[in-house]
Amino acid sequence: MGDTPPESPRSETQVIEARYWASAKQAAGTDADRVEVEGPVTLSDLQQRLLGLHPGARLGDVLAVCSVLVDERPVSSEDPGEVVVSPGSVVQFLPPFAGG
Repeated sequence: MGDTPPESPRSETQVIEARYWASAKQAAGTDADRVEVEGPVTLSDLQQRLLGLHPGARLGDVLAVCSVLVDERPVSSEDPGEVVVSPGSVVQFLPPFAGG
């Protein structure tokens, strides 16, 4: 019977995890970032937030040529402004690989 305030799930911040591979990892200087969101965001918005975490890095140039997976679903052929990324999702950025 305490005076604990009721929890408000609407104000709870959630996270989207971005994972970088190969040259994207090198450009970001890390293999992953966690972005706090209050609800779904577009892939375009997420990318802008990621670039803001790494000012001055060449990450923007690398992300522009990456294949993108949202929760294992390829979305590279879709408009990033139309792809919705939900809290709890994992977004992977895979640069083109050379070799054969």
